[in-house]
Amino acid sequence: MPYISNTDRDRREMFAKIGVKNFDELIQAIPAKFRLKDGLKLDKALSEMEITNKIKSQTCNNLCAQSANSFLGAGVYDHFIPAAVDTIVSRPEFFTAYTPYQAEVSQGTLQFIYEYQTMICELTGMEIANASMYDAASAVAEAILMAVRKNKLEKALLPATLNPEFVKVIKSYTEGVGIQLVTIPAKDGLIDLEALKGLLDESVGSVVMQSPNFYGNIEDAKAISEIVHGQPKCLFIASVDPISLAILNSPAEYNADIVVGEGQALGNSMYMGGPLFGFFATKLEMNRQMPGRIVGGTLDKVGNRAYALTLQAREQHIRRSKATSNICSNQSLCTLAATVYMSLMGKEGLREVAIQSTQKAHYLADELAKIPNIKLKYTHTPFFKEFVITVPIKAKALIEKMLPRGIYAGVEVGEYDLMLAVTEKKTKAAIDEFVCAMKEVCHA
Repeated sequence: MPYISNTDRDRREMFAKIGVKNFDELIQAIPAKFRLKDGLKLDKALSEMEITNKIKSQTCNNLCAQSANSFLGAGVYDHFIPAAVDTIVSRPEFFTAYTPYQAEVSQGTLQFIYEYQTMICELTGMEIANASMYDAASAVAEAILMAVRKNKLEKALLPATLNPEFVKVIKSYTEGVGIQLVTIPAKDGLIDLEALKGLLDESVGSVVMQSPNFYGNIEDAKAISEIVHGQPKCLFIASVDPISLAILNSPAEYNADIVVGEGQALGNSMYMGGPLFGFFATKLEMNRQMPGRIVGGTLDKVGNRAYALTLQAREQHIRRSKATSNICSNQSLCTLAATVYMSLMGKEGLREVAIQSTQKAHYLADELAKIPNIKLKYTHTPFFKEFVITVPIKAKALIEKMLPRGIYAGVEVGEYDLMLAVTEKKTKAAIDEFVCAMKEVCHA
């Protein structure tokens, strides 16, 4: 059964074991003003079959990305997931495992985390990766905190092209700890390099770049890196789409110091926006400044391959306030899905996903640009699988008009600006259907 109910007899036995007469006596420590007085206003009790049918009927009212012609993105993407991923992840030894932060966790769990870390290093070109973060937003925030620990400089530069949800999380993480956040202006959908030069001085400890950025545009990472490293102590933090790394330069090639990103695209469904997982990689010299935990490989006393939690400096352990982070776990099941996905796809498979996503996104952009009253927001800026268009009616109204047609038309990023994401799953027919609907809705 999906839930277990307690009978009156069960409750009496529990009260007796605890040493109280009833529930009211159990919660005496809670002030009366916070206790429910009138009882819960619940519907009439239903049987398991009745409640199952009710939930199914309500679920049918949803229009999910799998059944709709969806162009949603903005950080969570609808890539194809081989059936083997869910089959392996759903095995009970993985699916029911406890959060793996104890040193004595099973060898199987430690092994796949070790393999996941290795794959992230291969993708990013970095020397060391941790067992994962909660999501990309927390990973970027932790990277800024890590930079402060490394160089003791408490100013961070954030681009205007950074995902606004990331910015919210960064502000939450850095509020009250003396870190100053400064915004780098954008120009044509990219970081304004001249503005970056003007803001950068010896007081800046880190510069964040997202590429492809929030609008899908590809930043000039090499140029940004050269500017940032003009200040010897400043660290360059790159937030990247892991799929894009199959065809774009790795962060190591443009000398990023810390690399983070959202891993959802690697074998995890959209799940209405969560759970997600963030990846975190850096240079070996900064391994003891990393948040979270790291699994290492070694040999046991008889020479067999073995795995162990090598670093796990959490606040619950002896370091307490000196801990690098207060992250209490890692997104183990999500990273397992990513590990299985990357193993199945291989280098060529990931490259094919990236190429198809890019080609189909550019095909859609070209077709939309042919519609008289629709134009690309950033006409001379390279993009990966996501781009912004300017439409003749308010973006919110356009999205609402497309829903009855079974189409998720993208994400509103401005009053008349709409951002569209395209992955390898989109067929030419689905793209053409969307273009046709856009012509009708926009009265072209």
